[in-house]
Amino acid sequence: MTPPRPFAQIDVFTAHAGLGNPVAVVLDGSGLDDAAMQRFARWTNLSETTFVLPPTDPAADYRLRIFTPGGELPFAGHPTLGSCHAWLAAGGQPRAGDRIVQQCAQGLIQIRRDGGRLAFAAPASRRSDPEPALLARVTQALGLRAEQVRRAQVLDNGPVWFALVLDSADTVLALEPDHASLANLGQKVGVAGAHQAQEAIQLIVKSSREARAFTAAAGRTEAPLIEVRAFVDPVGVAEDPVTGSLNASLAQWLIEVGDLPARYLAAQGTALGRAGRVHVVRDADGTVWVGGDCVAVIQGEVSL
Repeated sequence: MTPPRPFAQIDVFTAHAGLGNPVAVVLDGSGLDDAAMQRFARWTNLSETTFVLPPTDPAADYRLRIFTPGGELPFAGHPTLGSCHAWLAAGGQPRAGDRIVQQCAQGLIQIRRDGGRLAFAAPASRRSDPEPALLARVTQALGLRAEQVRRAQVLDNGPVWFALVLDSADTVLALEPDHASLANLGQKVGVAGAHQAQEAIQLIVKSSREARAFTAAAGRTEAPLIEVRAFVDPVGVAEDPVTGSLNASLAQWLIEVGDLPARYLAAQGTALGRAGRVHVVRDADGTVWVGGDCVAVIQGEVSL
């Protein structure tokens, strides 16, 4: 009989259990084949389940494989933070103090500790304009009118997101998508909209150096600047509660075009009764860091 393996379930992008996005973490995935990993990911029925393995790259502290109920991902944000949190709590010792290096199919991911919070360096993201016909079909599946969509891009940082910026956070929260249509389209769709109380901040973000400094300070308050939702029907989950990879690509895109300041807070999960909070900072060198709190909810062993 296979010995039990250390296991943890971590709630990510929250400091309060039950309000973020859970990830199941098998802390020793050695000897498991792809089929066993996929079978366990289907069984947990979470948006992601991860398996920690010894690194094959000497620069990495550990290697991570990430599975949804429908297949493996090259990278994902909340599994990265949750798995790192679990690895550290289990006694993992990073080579570089407050910097941890995760190896995954997307490459090496830098993670830093900032007090009790972890943040990952967003991997490079490719952007492209969506095909007009597909944009129209996605808009229809979301129940939107064309004039409610302010920007649209296809974002790719491993996971590929069909991303829409809508006219307000209220529009984002009111969405009731046709999930069967989104699944048939084969598109993972991310949407974001500004909270009305923050729109004045966005209007002045381009106006002056002083205004940009003001927006950076405003981003440190508890009030979220934007509301985000992620519909992931093609991988077997209707809506992901809080999504690191989507928030990473959104940040790289929207900070670059001037819609968002270099430091801000995003909310996600509200429509699902969660209260996810994603802390975004772009450093002077252009690196976007995506961070959040993590809390262990389940710790023990699992038989696979």
